Amino acid sequence: MKHHVFIIGSVWVEPNSSAAGSRMLQLMTSFLSKGWRVTFGTVSQKKTNSIDLSLLGVEEVRLELNSTSFDDFITDLKPTIVVFDRFMTEEQFGWRVAEYCPKSLRILDTEDLHFLRKTRYEALNKGIEFSNEILLNSEISKREVASILRCDISLIISTFEMKLLQEVFKIDKCLLYHLPFLFDKIDENNSWKPYNERHHFVSIGNFHHAPNLDATIQLKKYIWKEIRKRIPAAELHVYGAYPTQEVLEFTNTNEGFFVHGFVEDAFDVLENSRVLLAPLRFGAGIKGKLTSAMLCGTPSVTTTIGAEGMCDELPWNGFVEDEIENFVEKAVLLYTDKNQWNEAQQRGIKIINTKFDKEQLTHLFFRFIDEVFSNLEQHRNNNFTGKMLMHHSLQSSKYMSKWIQEKNRKNRL
Repeated sequence: MKHHVFIIGSVWVEPNSSAAGSRMLQLMTSFLSKGWRVTFGTVSQKKTNSIDLSLLGVEEVRLELNSTSFDDFITDLKPTIVVFDRFMTEEQFGWRVAEYCPKSLRILDTEDLHFLRKTRYEALNKGIEFSNEILLNSEISKREVASILRCDISLIISTFEMKLLQEVFKIDKCLLYHLPFLFDKIDENNSWKPYNERHHFVSIGNFHHAPNLDATIQLKKYIWKEIRKRIPAAELHVYGAYPTQEVLEFTNTNEGFFVHGFVEDAFDVLENSRVLLAPLRFGAGIKGKLTSAMLCGTPSVTTTIGAEGMCDELPWNGFVEDEIENFVEKAVLLYTDKNQWNEAQQRGIKIINTKFDKEQLTHLFFRFIDEVFSNLEQHRNNNFTGKMLMHHSLQSSKYMSKWIQEKNRKNRL
């Protein structure tokens, strides 16, 4: 069956700015490769880094919040599949989709578990140990898990998060589907630059994303000066969209610390760098900077949270260290030891080709969609909690939205 997929985005797609943007682009191109029609809509304004989806054959549309125009639009569109980009868009539009397009398969693309990232951040700021109890008592956990339960399928990007949702939140596996990033296999006879032709350390990440900002601060305040003592000629080049003024002022030529901001082609930067540094202290999901480094043959040093849910039983393409002293030691070792570097590069190839094989992953994903779609009524009946949540959400959201609509109408009079 050729589906019509309607994607409701939280923002316009920026694949060169964030891993979330790259992920959404991967999903859309996968749908298009099946010959499916794809429509993308969002309430957000386009930014400089937003791409023109129409060039890919995707229909673009601006949406309005709390407006009956959406009801008319989706009734006319008649999509067979609706994808919510992050749980917030499901909260805003899920009840409308359920009411005006009830036979559509509703898919939530979580990107990463927002409640996991945010509660980790809160625990770090408060100086307390992170625990499952904190997660279970978090308001945002309740919101996001409720959204997962209301949808027919939720796409989970990491194996760690799959396990967390099933074991801690007791969500039925039939509602979850593990779909990580999708990459073509790496040809082991690639033309990457060798160790001797690569120079300097690199760090990369969108600065609207709090974990990336924090990691850059860690590099500036604690990590880089120790690396520089051991390798005086080395430089660290930091890239990422939307840098704050604080980050831009980190540039110091004498320290070999350079902040460049947004880069159009991150792969070009990574292919010429020797080692990627990603000292992430909180976060969730899969880190795009780390998979991009592997795709460019660039080994990395990161933390347990950085590597979480990405390689499972396979060894990392570099080192995973949480303590600053050990992080520095392994960064220096990886940078200065050609044999260690070459071995790490090969491990990255193994991770990409084993865990992120686009051909295999998309084949299984589309088969799963067909199975659920062909038995959608029974699938929903097996998820009574989700039906109950949708009932209450539809009623409360519906009347709140109608109140806002009426308020807006009176303000225009």
